[in-house]
Amino acid sequence: MANNDTIKKTVIVTLALCIVCSIIVSAASVALKPMQEANKQLDYNRNILMAAGLYKEGESVAKQFEQVESRIVDLRTGKYSSDLDGQAYDQRKAAKDPKLSVALNKKEDIAGIKREEFYAQVFLVNDAKGNLDKIILPIRGYGLWSTLYGFLALEKDLQTVVGIGYYEHGETPGLGGEVDNPNWKALWPGKQVFAADGSVALEVIKGQVGPNTPRAESKIDGLSGATLTTNGVDNMIKFWLGEQGYGSFITNLKAGEA
Repeated sequence: MANNDTIKKTVIVTLALCIVCSIIVSAASVALKPMQEANKQLDYNRNILMAAGLYKEGESVAKQFEQVESRIVDLRTGKYSSDLDGQAYDQRKAAKDPKLSVALNKKEDIAGIKREEFYAQVFLVNDAKGNLDKIILPIRGYGLWSTLYGFLALEKDLQTVVGIGYYEHGETPGLGGEVDNPNWKALWPGKQVFAADGSVALEVIKGQVGPNTPRAESKIDGLSGATLTTNGVDNMIKFWLGEQGYGSFITNLKAGEA
């Protein structure tokens, strides 16, 4: 009787099983990728709606997102651009592409993003008459452990904050991770973005905003025990609302010249 328990046969069976399993896993990954991408986009859109205060639990995200218009902005000119397909444009990938982005020096790079893309995808919500009602701006910047990716939404006056939200980060739960805390996010709506001279007034401070805090209308409580994440959020706000980011676009939009 043949001996089926030889080392050679054991190795062959093990390798065969590994190959079969790897084929099954690879096939499943390929088959599920479109679904995964669709769910990823759905979650991205949900976060846009949430930042703008438009998300309604239990209702179709796709249906709710129909009220949102996507536009491409050339950050170098501060004006809308038709050079790229807004539906296909991937802003995060563009930031890594030397043809679509520029390296920032230390003085410029207060948000810690290293490279800035030439084009940004912004999201508009119009009223029944077709006039701008809200605008949602993608923002990102480095905190303590990670780059935080999120959205900042402004009212039609381009001066008042509607809301903020982060959809991806790796900050410490209970500390920097409190950027996800609804109570902290509730501090943002109604805050004023720009000073009278046009400079960015919106600021995340160390500690809490009190009744006697100067220019309290533009200040947000810092995250307790998370100084570096607090600084990171403050820096990304200053970067993206300043001239390096959306500043010139917002100025042109206010003047009707975007």
